[in-house]
Amino acid sequence: MAGCPRRNATVDGMTGVRTISRGAAVAGLGAATVYGHVLYPVYIGLRSRGLETAQPPEPGPLGWPGLSVVVSAYREAAVINTKLDELAGTDYPGALEIIVVADDSETAEAARRPGVRVLSSGERLGKARAVNRGVAAASHEVVVLTDANAVLAPGALRAAARHFTDDTVGAVAGEKRVDDPDGAQGFYWKFESWLKRCESATGATIGVVGEMLAFRRSAFRPLPADTAVDDAWLALDVLEGGLRVVYEPEAYSLEPAAPDYNGEWERRTRIVAGNLDMLWRRRAALVPGALPVTPQLWGHRLVRSSFGPVAHVALIAIAVPAARDSWAARIFLAGNAVGAASTAALLTGRTPPGPTRLVAQVFFLQAVALGGVRRFLARDRPAVWPKPERVAPVTAGSAPSVQPAAASAALPAPTSDALSPTRP
Repeated sequence: MAGCPRRNATVDGMTGVRTISRGAAVAGLGAATVYGHVLYPVYIGLRSRGLETAQPPEPGPLGWPGLSVVVSAYREAAVINTKLDELAGTDYPGALEIIVVADDSETAEAARRPGVRVLSSGERLGKARAVNRGVAAASHEVVVLTDANAVLAPGALRAAARHFTDDTVGAVAGEKRVDDPDGAQGFYWKFESWLKRCESATGATIGVVGEMLAFRRSAFRPLPADTAVDDAWLALDVLEGGLRVVYEPEAYSLEPAAPDYNGEWERRTRIVAGNLDMLWRRRAALVPGALPVTPQLWGHRLVRSSFGPVAHVALIAIAVPAARDSWAARIFLAGNAVGAASTAALLTGRTPPGPTRLVAQVFFLQAVALGGVRRFLARDRPAVWPKPERVAPVTAGSAPSVQPAAASAALPAPTSDALSPTRP
């Protein structure tokens, strides 16, 4: 019996070690779960406190750089003329050329007009190859990428172009807004814009969108044809070249919100898979100290879209058996139930009330990340994906839209695909 106290002490010690180990594991998983959505935003918000992205003065009348605006378009015949009207009517004071890289004959035909160069191969190139072709055809030092269905803000080109008077700036990231100001999609893009504003204030941002992205042609490296995230790849090229990517909120674009979350699920999981593929192929950039934006790559891209959601699932798996004896586990599971219900409301077309709208968006992003991880592991990260024909938006009181073929027939047809004289 003399040995019993020792055995009991040993058992108690092992139990204590297991408890501490379990607690450490839960703490680590919890930190990973909230890092991308809470800890990283807190970090970048504190780091950028009191800082602002320098706003260079506007150049003089003769100091504005020439711009080559490249629109990569596939099945955009219904909206391409509206986009070209917008670009032709811009107030940009410098030289401006417009290049449309059309992967289908209908869009190419609809885009033909004086002052626009249309490049059409008759085959689906994919976004990366289309961008490569458009940049190769550009004649100005600053290239602007924008989408056919994205409406640029008045003055967006001026707001972006003025940053290139700073020789350290290699690219300017515009802001993406969706026509869903009070919905979950609108909230997500407001949060993304805030993150990019904070990152840019610290020196540079990795957050760019293809709806509005300007960059120096001399800093561009041809994109690999198989990347699904051409904009992020391009930005990383610029940063690795020693230049900065700055954020300009006045250079914003507006586009309609996704009509349903099924389409949004497909798009976002594809982007997550593409980002993970890019980070794996360019993993040298993740080594601490490799780039000034390496912490952003971890916080804004990698942890939020992979480790965090996987840790979240692991926490739920731990909490389920622990709920019998732990109030904390019950509260955690109840919170997840609220998040799941709010996300279900989103997926069925309803807007969750009050604060649960934020919870729903976070849970949807967690689910998207898990879906993206699955696609990445399954090598389902296509650079070319099925895309329906774009339909022109219908507004109240608007006249019926003109069919693309009829609209293009009403315009004087250029004699060739050669570049028309740029606007002086």
